[in-house]
Amino acid sequence: MSVSLPTSPRRLRRGLAVVAGLTALSLTSGCSVFGGGDAADDDVIRIGVTTPNETHRLLAQIATDELGHEVEIVSFDDYNQPNPALKNGDLDANWFQHIAYLANYNVANDDDLTMIGSTEIIPLPLYSEVYDSVEDFQPGDEVAIANDEINQARGINVLVAAGLVTLKNDVPEPRPADIDEEASTVTVHPVDAAQTVNALQSVQGSIINNGFAADAQLDPNSALTADDPEDPGAFPFVNGFVVRAEDRDDQVLQDIAALYHDERVLASADELSEGTSVPTQADRTQIDDALAEYEDFLRETAEDADA
Repeated sequence: MSVSLPTSPRRLRRGLAVVAGLTALSLTSGCSVFGGGDAADDDVIRIGVTTPNETHRLLAQIATDELGHEVEIVSFDDYNQPNPALKNGDLDANWFQHIAYLANYNVANDDDLTMIGSTEIIPLPLYSEVYDSVEDFQPGDEVAIANDEINQARGINVLVAAGLVTLKNDVPEPRPADIDEEASTVTVHPVDAAQTVNALQSVQGSIINNGFAADAQLDPNSALTADDPEDPGAFPFVNGFVVRAEDRDDQVLQDIAALYHDERVLASADELSEGTSVPTQADRTQIDDALAEYEDFLRETAEDADA
């Protein structure tokens, strides 16, 4: 069903952007809309995701049936698409990224997207079709990692914690250039995040996020190791719902984001992750502070690199 929503910045923008924006989106981004609604219906809340799953669809169904806010889940091919689509007004929110990824996007694009509700932290695991333990890796082995800056750094840190990689210096966001190859057991092989599953066929190990692992039907409990979601340093990897800054106080969007912590949605997420995800209900101040701190860190890092 479709209901009339209160006048809000997102609805006023939709009248200007919906025809050109959504037409371009459907032609160029490779996205598909789940739910079959009218693409020009201003009363539908559109939430962008990558690798849509049953948890996404369940939350959308509860929002539609019980809150009266019709929600469509919009699927994108890769991580580079949902934030620009949100910025351009083609989406009302997106639900695919963690704080660190959002900070990197904002800094790189001089944007101010913001997270209005947290969902979970999911450990980033190392898989192998060759070995049964991290101790089995041999000098010279290759491990595939995502090539985007934030997930690349997180992947390298997983390997550092596992004792497979040694850094030249203790840096929180390491790059391949920070790896001391002579002191390390493995070398890293950066690939597009969507290719980390396929890379398992040609390397000895691969760091694969939960979305792509689930699509490939990998058992998360078969991972050799993963980062620790309970570590305080893991907070920047809390996932959540992201909106434009001017929509951060939109009550409809806040209510939809809060549905993640409904018992039914949590149960679905737990089943989907096979018990590996950790629900995280952070308040807005925690999220805002973590986002601002990470953005400042990235800006300082860029300035140091340019100096």
